[in-house]
Amino acid sequence: MAILKQRSPQGSNHEDLIRQLYMEHGNALLAYATRLTGDRLAAEDVVQETLIRAWRHPEVVENPRGSLRGWLLTVARNIVTDRYRARNARPLEVCESESTPPVQQDHADEVVESVVLLEALDRLTPDHKAVLVELYYRGRTATEAAVRLGIPEGTVKSRAHLAMKALRRSYGGRSGHTLPNFAA
Repeated sequence: MAILKQRSPQGSNHEDLIRQLYMEHGNALLAYATRLTGDRLAAEDVVQETLIRAWRHPEVVENPRGSLRGWLLTVARNIVTDRYRARNARPLEVCESESTPPVQQDHADEVVESVVLLEALDRLTPDHKAVLVELYYRGRTATEAAVRLGIPEGTVKSRAHLAMKALRRSYGGRSGHTLPNFAA
C-alpha cells in the first residue's frame, strides 16, 4: 500500500494517483484481464477502463475498505462481465451470401427504376399518360377508364397500346432498363 502512504487526501493529483496505481498494480491487472478475456488487446482495454473508474472514484482509492488490488481486480472482472453480456445481447452479425440473403433487400434499384419511369411518362402526350394512369395506376378496366375519361373504349385501348409502345422506346433505351410488367 505504498501508494496510500505517499498520498495526502487534500489537493491530490488524480493523474499521479492513476500513474502510481498503474505502476503498482498494472501488471497484475493485465495478467488477470488477459486470463479472463483470452485476448491481450481486449485486456489492455479492460485495464484502461479499470484505471478510469479508479480515477473517477479517488475516494475509494485513497480510503479503501479492504485491499486496493482486490477492488481493482473486482472492477476489472465486472468490466469483462459487462462486455460479455453486451456482446451476447446483440444478435450475431452475419455476412450476406447465397445461403443467407439480407432480411431487407436494397431498394435503391427500385427507386432509380421509378424515377426513370416517371421521366418516361412525362414524355408522353397528356392523352396517353391519362389512359395509362387510369388503367395501371388506378387499376381501372378499359370500360371504366373510358367512362372516366369520356372517350370510347376502343380509343382507350388504342391509346394504351400506343402509350406502351412509346414508353418502351423511351424507357427501354436508357442504360439497359426494361419496362416493368404493368399487366400484374
